[in-house]
Amino acid sequence: MADSCNDLRLKIHLSEENKKRRRSDDHYKHANGDKRSNGKRSERRYSSKYDDTDREDELRKVHSGIKQRRIFTPEQCEEIESKIDDVVRVANKGVYKAHTVDRAPLRNKYFFGEGYTYGSQLEKKGPGMERLYPKGEVDDIPSWIYELVIKPLCDAKIIPEGFVNSAVINDYLPGGCIVSHIDPPHIFDRPIVSVSFFSDSALCFGCRFTFRPIRVSTPVLCLPVNRGCVTLISGYAADDITHCIRPQDIVKRRAVIILRRVRADAPRLDPDPIKPSRKRRRSASSDSHSDSDHHHHNHRNHHKEQKSKHKKSHSHTTVHQHKATTKIDIKFGSRQYRRRISESESSSGSSDEEETENRSKQNKKIIGRSETKKFYRHRAYQST
Repeated sequence: MADSCNDLRLKIHLSEENKKRRRSDDHYKHANGDKRSNGKRSERRYSSKYDDTDREDELRKVHSGIKQRRIFTPEQCEEIESKIDDVVRVANKGVYKAHTVDRAPLRNKYFFGEGYTYGSQLEKKGPGMERLYPKGEVDDIPSWIYELVIKPLCDAKIIPEGFVNSAVINDYLPGGCIVSHIDPPHIFDRPIVSVSFFSDSALCFGCRFTFRPIRVSTPVLCLPVNRGCVTLISGYAADDITHCIRPQDIVKRRAVIILRRVRADAPRLDPDPIKPSRKRRRSASSDSHSDSDHHHHNHRNHHKEQKSKHKKSHSHTTVHQHKATTKIDIKFGSRQYRRRISESESSSGSSDEEETENRSKQNKKIIGRSETKKFYRHRAYQST
């Protein structure tokens, strides 16, 4: 797996180098003129000075919505990282609720407090269609997150007390990523707080992802996020430009705890209606029967009883007929065959006896033909 991730990072790096080389060639052609068209200099399509000022303005807006502080010591990081490992072990045992764990290749998410639908989970695609899960669909925020992560941030006056009601742990393996997105503003209040653990990485703004194979465009800003570092994004950085984690930025395992506040008016999915059990449905239907239904039910039972009686009488007559039948032996060679004939037929007079004799003769002929065929087939088989 590690080799495939290294190959993927190498391909992305080479593709970006090729893009940079093409951009530099294009810039050189525009600056010096393209002499392939009858020696005439091609007109410049844009002003590099305008692009530089535009880029600086966007960078300034992104930086204005970012705050970073180093809060957690290596010892505190080790303690928190051991707790993250415990969460992974518990999730692998299947203890958490269904919507608490969200697995993806090289990246797992663990929702606590509140969870929401996103990406391929959306019934209707598009921004603003994200919905919170019904209350109780995900597990509560663990006590260690309050004690080891949220409390130090409140003591440092980074976030106010009672601000966090949603915590998500993103666990990345080498080569893992999360595509460009904006945390839905109709669900989460600002700022978005994240704390990094296990290794250093980077948070990129303004990237575009393409797939098969996966490629990432050059970011507007690549922000380093080190182990134990707290990052807050709001304003332009949170609402007007996307952010992502690129595969080449996850060299070692990395985990991030994202702390957010869910808005009070955030839309939520309707809970699934609880279907009553079959016993409860039967009892409810029996209680709600009217007198006419009860009469119809009795009539149906009476019809069943008459039907069962008819079956019993029919079986009795068949047994009686079986007892009243006699066996007629028909001999052919060394074999003997039997045919059942009722006593009523045998005692019905000479005409019935003649009829039975004719039937026995016909049966004897049919049996004789079949036996003769079998005999000659057997002889032919032995001769071969």
